[in-house]
Formats: sequence, structure tokens, C-alpha cells
Amino acid sequence: MSLFAFAGALETGFLFSLVALGVYISFRVLAFPDLTVDGSFPLGAAVGATAIVNGVDPFLATALAAMSGAAAGLITALLSVQFRIMNLLAGILSMVALFSINLRIMGRPNLPIYGRATVFDRFGELGDFGLWRNVIALALFAIAAKLLIDWFLKTEIGLALRASGETPAMAEAQGVNNAAMIYLGMAISNALVALAGALFAQTQGVADVSMGVGTIVTGLAALIIGEALLRRRAPFFGTLGCLVGALVYRLFIAATLSLGFIQAQDLNLVTAIVVAAAVILSQGRGLGIAKGGMARLLARRGGGRVNAASE
Repeated sequence: MSLFAFAGALETGFLFSLVALGVYISFRVLAFPDLTVDGSFPLGAAVGATAIVNGVDPFLATALAAMSGAAAGLITALLSVQFRIMNLLAGILSMVALFSINLRIMGRPNLPIYGRATVFDRFGELGDFGLWRNVIALALFAIAAKLLIDWFLKTEIGLALRASGETPAMAEAQGVNNAAMIYLGMAISNALVALAGALFAQTQGVADVSMGVGTIVTGLAALIIGEALLRRRAPFFGTLGCLVGALVYRLFIAATLSLGFIQAQDLNLVTAIVVAAAVILSQGRGLGIAKGGMARLLARRGGGRVNAASE
């Protein structure tokens, strides 16, 4: 693998770790299977690129993109909470609607921003980082997002959000407004995804209406790989797994591409295989842990020792 390919893999890995963090909030914290991601990613790109083309400061344009993603998440939550539409279907409806909305925002299928100032150009003014400019900037975005989520999930509202996703009935009995938590969690999740979309458009120099295809699968791949590697589900390790999983996944893809094992058109197939393998391995490990724990419990109750075969 060349140095250029390695830097590109790190750049894409840090960028999609933001998507993985958004997926972590919806899938793991809220237990809400959300397909809005495939629409909010290009939404962030469309809003950010349109704002930049119209002379808006790139940092403000990126913030507007994140806010648009939060609005998309709120719409999905509204469909689910207020109109009792199944979570999965609510996300699909939002994703489909966002395709047309993104076309309206850009006024065309794709919108180039070549020659316009981006957040990476502003970051480059701080020093000569050369090939690593985008990598360092995206690493700072990803680490900052991870630390903010870690802090938020330890606050009173964050604990209520976690309780609402884990045991809604118990959380409601303790006075937690589950509906409000769904709105909040979905807004945060899709804001992170739209932020990634805006940054992706600025790294590529163009926003495209179809750039969100497969985003949810990539985010899930990073999330599941991170969980399989770290083997711990605490929020700190969950968010850390998003970063680690995204980097490992992109480095694996870059390595296999450079070695000629796969072609670019095979990426979706490879992603599906990697996700399936990670899920199967994690399920097998969880089953083994559960069996071992049950054997130890029975041994304590029976006064005997755990048979080595049961471990």
C-alpha cells in the first residue's frame, strides 16, 4: 500500500467514524433501527455545498449541514412517535423523501465546490501539514465528537436517554419522557451523519445526490467491527469502537484493493461479508460467555466445581 493510499484510508476512516457514532446513538443507545442515515448523509453534503457556493463561511456551512441532519432525524422521530409508524418504515420514508429534498436544495444531481474555501483550507492555514492535512483535521473532528458523546451520555439527560433505549417501561416509571428521548437521540444521530456528509463533500470537492447509498451499511460495519475488537459495551468503549472499527475497516479495504484481491465494484459485497462475519463471531462469543456464566452459577449452587469442558 502506498503512502497516499494509507493517508486516504485514514482520512475516510476518521470521516466515517462520525457516521458510526451516529449509528451508535440510534442503534445501540436508542435501539432504533434508522435508515434515515442514507438520506441525511447526502443532505449534509447538499446543504454544506450549497451554502459554500453561496459564499457562506465553510464552518458555518458545516454547522448548518449538521442542523439539517438533526431536522431530518426529528422528522423520522415524529413519524415514529406521533403517527405510530414502525421505526424501520419511518426511516425508509424519510430516506426516500430526502432524495427529492436534496435535489431541490442543490437544484441539480451534483454540485461542485472546486475553488471554494473549505474547512480543510482554513485548517491548512495553521501550518503546512502536506498530505496529512485532511487526516489531522478529520481526526480532530472525530475525537471531539467521541469525547462530547462520552460526556453527554454521563449527564442526567444522557443517562435518561440510555435508560429509555435499554428499558423504556422502567425509564417511564422513573419519570423519563421516552418520546422526548427518541426525538433527542434521533436528532443527535442524524446531525453527526450530516456533519460527516458535509465534510465528505468538502474532501471530494462535490456533493452528489447519490453519495449516501450504502452509508448505513458502512456505519454498521464500523460499529460491529469495533465492538468485536474491543469486546466491551460500556459507552466509552462503544464510541471508541466506532473510531477503531471505521479505521480498521477502511485500512482493510485499502489493503485488499492495493493487493488486487478485490475491485472497486466489489466493495459492497466485501462490506456485507465483513459485517456478517463480525456479527456471527460476536454472537458466538456472547453464547460462550453466557454458557460459562451459567455453568459457574450452577456449580456454586450445587457446591461443586465447574467442569473444564463447560468452560
